[in-house]
Amino acid sequence: MRLHSLEATAFGPFADTVRVDFDHLSAAGLFLLSGPTGAGKTSVLDAVCFALYGDVPGDRSSAKRLRCDSAAPGVAPQVTLEATLGGRRFRIVRSPAWERPKKRGTGTTTQQASVTLSELVAADWVPLSSRLDETGHLVSELLGMNLTQFTQVAMLPQGRFQAFLRARSEERHELLQRLFRTGRFADVERWLRDHRLDLRRRSESAHQGVADLASRVSEVVATPLPWDVRDLTEPSGDGTLLAWAGDLAESAAASATAAEVEAAAAVSAEADARKALEAGRALAERQARLADAAREHQALLAEADAVESDRGVLEAARRAAGVAPVLRLVQQARTARAAAARAVTREDREALVAEVDVAVTAAARVEALRPRAARLATLHTESGRLATRATELERLTTAARARCEAVEVQSALDTVVERIAAHATVARLRTELAAAREAWHESREATLAAREHAIDVRRARLDSMAAELAGALAVGACCPVCGSDDHPAKAVAGPDAPDDHAEKAAQRAVDDAATLEHLRDGKVRDLVIRLEHAEDAAGPGDVDDLEGERAGLATSLERLLAAAGGRPAPDAAGAARAVEELVAESASVEATRRSLAEEAEVRADELEQAMADAGEYTTGDAAADLDRLLRRHRTTERECRAALDALDRLAEADRAVAEAEAALADAVAAAGFDTSDEAYAALRDAAACARLEQRLARHEQRLAAVTEVLRDPGSEELAAAAPPDVDALAGAHRSALGALNDARTAEDRWTTRAGRLASLHSSLSEALDDWAPLRAELELATRLCAFVEGKSADNRLQMRLSAYVLAYRLSQVVAAANERLARMSDSRYSLEHTGRRGAGETRGGLSLLVRDDWSGETRDPATLSGGETFVVSLALALGLADVITNEVGGAALDTLFVDEGFGSLDADTLDDVMDTLDSLRDGGRVVGVVSHVAEMRDRIPTQLLVAKSRRGSTVSLTG
Repeated sequence: MRLHSLEATAFGPFADTVRVDFDHLSAAGLFLLSGPTGAGKTSVLDAVCFALYGDVPGDRSSAKRLRCDSAAPGVAPQVTLEATLGGRRFRIVRSPAWERPKKRGTGTTTQQASVTLSELVAADWVPLSSRLDETGHLVSELLGMNLTQFTQVAMLPQGRFQAFLRARSEERHELLQRLFRTGRFADVERWLRDHRLDLRRRSESAHQGVADLASRVSEVVATPLPWDVRDLTEPSGDGTLLAWAGDLAESAAASATAAEVEAAAAVSAEADARKALEAGRALAERQARLADAAREHQALLAEADAVESDRGVLEAARRAAGVAPVLRLVQQARTARAAAARAVTREDREALVAEVDVAVTAAARVEALRPRAARLATLHTESGRLATRATELERLTTAARARCEAVEVQSALDTVVERIAAHATVARLRTELAAAREAWHESREATLAAREHAIDVRRARLDSMAAELAGALAVGACCPVCGSDDHPAKAVAGPDAPDDHAEKAAQRAVDDAATLEHLRDGKVRDLVIRLEHAEDAAGPGDVDDLEGERAGLATSLERLLAAAGGRPAPDAAGAARAVEELVAESASVEATRRSLAEEAEVRADELEQAMADAGEYTTGDAAADLDRLLRRHRTTERECRAALDALDRLAEADRAVAEAEAALADAVAAAGFDTSDEAYAALRDAAACARLEQRLARHEQRLAAVTEVLRDPGSEELAAAAPPDVDALAGAHRSALGALNDARTAEDRWTTRAGRLASLHSSLSEALDDWAPLRAELELATRLCAFVEGKSADNRLQMRLSAYVLAYRLSQVVAAANERLARMSDSRYSLEHTGRRGAGETRGGLSLLVRDDWSGETRDPATLSGGETFVVSLALALGLADVITNEVGGAALDTLFVDEGFGSLDADTLDDVMDTLDSLRDGGRVVGVVSHVAEMRDRIPTQLLVAKSRRGSTVSLTG
């Protein structure tokens, strides 16, 4: 890597654009980056890191504030770096995220970070990428290192390599792991630890499963466990836990077999007792049934007379059932005839027929007049609608005329209002013009005064020019006027003699005053032009007359708008057309009204004549009169027809009564009754007959059943036999049944326990088989994890795996550092890497000691003085840079920076250190030393100077 140029704008302390030509600095091989504290020396290195990696090293990265606070608003922070990476020349332009002013409105908005990577190909810059991630990957690949490694190799940071020297093993472990990218070994440690924890969780889960099964075995047999349920590792490993569960299962199986034999004996005893009980109950039931049959037979014989009476009533009811329909028919005919007689109102049939004919004829004549009445109603409705429209048109015409006048008044009012506003503008502009002319006169006087002052300053400077030239003469330098190198009596300036800065300040004051005078003169001219336009718009007359005219026009406009309904017309022509259209429509409506009125008069006369002919009065509503007359005729027709229908129904009812009575006489004789009353008395309803039939059938069935029971074979012997003791037999059966239930309960309990224990024994055996390999694997993983983490007794150095790998890298760093430390310390000091733990450390492997060959003793780096610490730290940092360079494949780093620390060295040590730094230039390498020590400025002629000011820092090259 070789840097060519750097350009930074609004970055860090640099408010404006600063440029650094590294090619010019590279010509000397060794250059000094110098400047006062806080000027921004380290910011130059930050700009290089930001251009390459998009970030700055150290704690400054966490601030996320890279834009210069002194930069002008709107100036974007940007860094441009040209460098050769991997033999290819690139230009990287980066801008960090920053808050820029909004383009519209006030406030700020976030401008995201951006980058542009270009490559120089055949004298042209070819863009390669504008993506942040892609550019970062490409730069890291070309350099072969990340930002952390780059700052340890190419930019030895301010104070950081001393911290590495005095760091504890854990802190040194973290730094070396980032530099040498040995995180895979830490990943191995982490994987082993996670694997051990996973095995422990799985083993504990398996142990919990075994404990649960053992507890369930103990719960089944109601016997406590012989071991602590929280630790069953030993009994599980030697097989005693499984043997204990097997013994309990075998004992339960034997008890289940014995309970099964006892249950079979109880079943046989219960069956015998049940048979004896069933036989006793059967004998007792037969004896009771025989006694009940004898008692019921006597009762049935006593009911014989009542049964015969019911049989006679049932036979008469069956004969009367044939007469019942005819009786009901006669009753219905007589009821219908009475109703028809009550409905008859008139008996003169011929008169009723004549009245019906007259009513039908009159109703037909009235129906013929109904269309004329409907037409008359339509005429009246249309006439009313036209009258309403005529009134509305009159109102609309008046409003339209008012709107037409309002348009003219509104136009005049607008003109007056504009003139009043123009008068107000004239007054305001006159005031502003007077003030502007006064300000212009003041600016004119100030300009003249500034010019006189500038002339005085220039004259005074010319008078003291000899003293100014004498002050610039250096010892041994030639005079720019006479060329002599001897200056016996230099001119001395007066106490108030101006210099170049004073003259420039006076000229700037003149320019500022002239600019202000020009601006104010332009403002006066603008106000004059605007005043002329406003006076033309105001016109003649004063404001009071215009206000009176405006008030009168506003009153007229308000009156006209009220008459127009509050809606002004859009234009005068439209308002005039609307008035003409309304007048024409009004004339058309009036003509139609006259025509309809004439037709309505003719129709009304026709209907009045028709009502007079019918002898009816009129009410003025033709349709209502016709409806009333039609209803009267139709009512008369309906009443006459109803009287005729009643006479017809009465004749029909008389014929039905005669026919029903003849049929009744025939039915009574056929049924064997003498009169209809006798048949009516014998009638029974269907429910009564059904009850009689059921009572007779039930009596016959009961008598046959008890007779059959009394005639059964062995009835006499059964009656003479002694009754059995059913209660005693039932008690014996209950005792046998209780014994059977107890035996079955015991059998079920032992069978269930035996099956449960057998299942638990099988599950326990499987659980133990699953747990055994987990225990062995956990034990192996625990031992290996403890060894890798440095916690095992076998690991004598108490060193982690990743620390062991880094210890090898650290030994390489120490070897490379001792080569440079020997030259810088006159072979007095050397570094030693030890695997022992340092003071206050729990782990070893990465400790460092300093050997003093003058005393032959080794000591802690903390005991070194400030200068010794810097020398040893610098050697360690250079050695670390060499090893990292080899680690990343020997990447060529042609530019190297060393930041601060030289002020703590004496002259001899500084010479040795400078010799070492000078040796770094071998092979064309460029070394930049960052320091503000005065002696360094004398030793290194090529310098990059950083100066600070209130307006931001600047850079310059010397040598």
